[in-house]
Amino acid sequence: MKLSNFTYLIRQGARNVLSNKLMSFACIGVLVACLLLIGGAALFSLNVNSMVRYVEQQNQVVAFLSDDIREDEAQAMGEAFLALDNVLEVSYVSKEDALENQRREMAEFADLLDGLEDDNPLPRSYIIRIDDSAILTKTVDELRGIAGVNKVNAATDVAKILTGLKRGVSIAGTGIVLILVAVSVVIITNTIKLTVFSRRKEINIMKYVGATDTFIRLPFLVEGMFIGLLAACLAFLLLGFGYTYLLKWIGENYAAQLAVVYNNTIDFWDIASYLFASFAGLGIFIGAVGSGLFVRKYLKV
Repeated sequence: MKLSNFTYLIRQGARNVLSNKLMSFACIGVLVACLLLIGGAALFSLNVNSMVRYVEQQNQVVAFLSDDIREDEAQAMGEAFLALDNVLEVSYVSKEDALENQRREMAEFADLLDGLEDDNPLPRSYIIRIDDSAILTKTVDELRGIAGVNKVNAATDVAKILTGLKRGVSIAGTGIVLILVAVSVVIITNTIKLTVFSRRKEINIMKYVGATDTFIRLPFLVEGMFIGLLAACLAFLLLGFGYTYLLKWIGENYAAQLAVVYNNTIDFWDIASYLFASFAGLGIFIGAVGSGLFVRKYLKV
């Protein structure tokens, strides 16, 4: 195909979007609505996962040290703990710190601990913040294998619950997005089918005067791609500004009550490029394939 013909067909496809305003508007509206639902479900799933991960990272492990190691050796053990892959942060608790913490917990009965300063029975320990609860058991075994560690306390039951919750949210979020994509494809292709049907006479006339199938089909493909891209841009902007406004409103009105939730939400513009690429790819694909598929029926005259 000559470049001039190709350019003409591209222009014709873009012009068709404007000349068939009603059906183009219907296609764009349906596609925008579907993309908003898909994007909203994806953002909800990402935010829930982010919050679960925050709670997961608050899960702490306490490693109690043997009494027979020196103080300098005890303080140096933090480096060994940090060298483990699943460890994010460590905090050393000396005997004096442990006694003071016990006093605060006992409150009005703290005077019962008087006199223990010289013969402190409380062990030295490290409070360890982990990264992934899914491999907590492995991390605990690694901690126990370090020389100088006497005992390790870990909330393995909580870790199992968090791991299951995170897996469940991921599966449910993925399933919802896939269902919405399938429903969107059905709705959008049916809308495109109506668009092509309304122009069947135009297609038949072009066929009778000698136009090739490619010459007829290409403007419809371009038209579908333009509609898909335009809908993707509109859906992306609506979702971005709507989501940002919602977070701003929550921050201004419920900052104190929802501080943990608000501080661990996903920033839309951090994932904007990935989301726009997904919207654009899905919109262009559905528009182009839908248009090309249904035009074929009317090429047989």
